[in-house]
Amino acid sequence: MPEIEQNALQLRRLIVRATREIACESPDHLVPFGTRRDNSTHRRFNKKLSELFGIDTSLWVLDLGCSGGGFVKSCLDEGNMAVGIEGSDYSKKLRRAEWRTIPEHLFTADITAPFEVLGEFPAGEQRLQFDVITTWEVMEHIHERDIAGVVENIKKHLRPGGLWIMSIALCDDFHKGVNLHQTVKPKTWWVEKIEGLGVRCVDEYVDYFNTQFLRGPKDTCRPGFHLVVTNEPKLAPEIPREPLSYRIYDKWLGSRLQKLLRFAIYGY
Repeated sequence: MPEIEQNALQLRRLIVRATREIACESPDHLVPFGTRRDNSTHRRFNKKLSELFGIDTSLWVLDLGCSGGGFVKSCLDEGNMAVGIEGSDYSKKLRRAEWRTIPEHLFTADITAPFEVLGEFPAGEQRLQFDVITTWEVMEHIHERDIAGVVENIKKHLRPGGLWIMSIALCDDFHKGVNLHQTVKPKTWWVEKIEGLGVRCVDEYVDYFNTQFLRGPKDTCRPGFHLVVTNEPKLAPEIPREPLSYRIYDKWLGSRLQKLLRFAIYGY
């Protein structure tokens, strides 16, 4: 496949070629729960992401386990290029949430098996690479034997110096007698596992986002943590300096006290 400049203005359409178009054996497909109800967005995360890479930069974002596609839609609305991949076809078949509004940016694929995200340009097809790849409460849904396959797919699609941003839950999640969380391990285990597959976890980026992630403990109240990973630390974006007021606001936004006050005042 010839090398073609990855230019959003010349992109004619997106293509996903997958070894398996649906994760047919996944508990999340067999007993759909998150895939039929989640559609998360968080503008504060998007803002911090934009400031990290530079507000004049149009980001290329790949969201794996995109569910309803809300995050993908929010990235597109801000002028970025975004693609979502979901293992189940539940939302696609029902045209749920953003599968109705941006179907050309949402696809199904089993991310534990090889897949490629391609762009069709005037000069031909090109495999795309992304500045940011996200997996929001996805990795714990992957069986331990399949984690390496997921990481290989991420490495293949992550630009040098790009960031893989994720939340991982630390608890079981039973629905209809089925535990949807197939790999429940402590943070130390995950760090060792992921870094053993050839990428680097960088705590400074977690500190920068300062609890303002799309999904995670503040959002779900379930025990968990965040990791930010890069393939080339020397090429990764420089963390901007922020005023103390921003840091305080991040800690306040989404906190238990802030939620209680909002409920007391607005009733939700």
